[in-house]
Amino acid sequence: MLSKRSQVLGESITLAITALANELKAKGEDILSFSAGEPDFDTPEVIKNAAIKAIQQGCGKYTAVAGTNEVLKAVAFKLKKDNNLDYDISEIITNVGAKHSLFECIQCLVEENDEVLIPSPYWVSYPEMVKYAGAKPVFIEGEEQNGFKITANQLKNAITSKTKLLILNSPNNPIGAIYSKDELLSLAKVLEGTNIIVLSDEMYEKLRYDNTEFHAFASLSEDALQRSVTINGLSKCGAMPGWRFGYMASKNKDLIKAVKKLQGQSTSNICSITQHAAIPALLGEADKDLEFMRAEFEKRRNKALELLAQIPNLSVYKPQGAFYLFVNISRLEKDSMKFCQRLLEEQKVAVVPGIGFGMEGYFRLSYATSLDNIIKGLERIKTFVQNYKA
Repeated sequence: MLSKRSQVLGESITLAITALANELKAKGEDILSFSAGEPDFDTPEVIKNAAIKAIQQGCGKYTAVAGTNEVLKAVAFKLKKDNNLDYDISEIITNVGAKHSLFECIQCLVEENDEVLIPSPYWVSYPEMVKYAGAKPVFIEGEEQNGFKITANQLKNAITSKTKLLILNSPNNPIGAIYSKDELLSLAKVLEGTNIIVLSDEMYEKLRYDNTEFHAFASLSEDALQRSVTINGLSKCGAMPGWRFGYMASKNKDLIKAVKKLQGQSTSNICSITQHAAIPALLGEADKDLEFMRAEFEKRRNKALELLAQIPNLSVYKPQGAFYLFVNISRLEKDSMKFCQRLLEEQKVAVVPGIGFGMEGYFRLSYATSLDNIIKGLERIKTFVQNYKA
């Protein structure tokens, strides 16, 4: 009865683990969950007040599919201010979260038998979106000592006549690695002279630590600008996960038109109230609140790394961004699903198996939770590891 394309989709392992942890909590279990990919901080007041004002002023009507001129101008302002990118509002469209931006881009750009390059480990939804479009995900496995970031030679060797897209995520989920400007330039050089489009997922852009710089791929050169689709949103860096505000910007006007048509026949515009709420966030009016959040995440990262260093047989790459640790358990267990299921059953700690991100022998731990929970959770993990038998 179901279509073939619907049956190729796998369930999001991060959402599944989070749902299971919440279900166990509801039953009274003392669950410590480190699976969620969302800030635990409340949305800043200036953003909430903008939404309240919009509701009171009756701004609940349909808008243009791409968004109101006001919110599109705010996105253009943000891209210029933060990334030195010049986009006209006709080159921007708002979407129901950046996941929606990625989904629509992939649906509009690839066809059956096209290949999409995805650095591994990867965010769980990338390959599923590609498979749903009928295309083939091709994984490029990064090395841990390089923060799992791919090199120019790896990219060059992965390109074939069928390659249509490269999905690049920096800061990265699940690693937290950030590509330096030189690393990005070396990748961009490989792409020159090709027709490969880069989907640059920059959702964690402002969650950076140790004064690490961020560079948007489109800002590297004119060639990079023309082949890039810049994808971002406010779920992570605006503490607005449930508001569902994402956006994409591209010099490819045909792509923007195609996405508008697809969105017009599916969701139409995103929530009109969310558009009003997003404006102060894009204009920087919540930056003090968001800097407080970023600084707290850095403290939590540091504490989690300190505690993990005390657990035998575990190791972890030190992330420069996002709010995740990708923990290497391969000296104990190669089967990450088995490890994580037992951890949840025996110690009531929920983390996400590395296999969901295309990498066995690891788990992802989100430190988007309180310091108390981090301390208690890592103590439980230490106990679990000390008694672990494969």
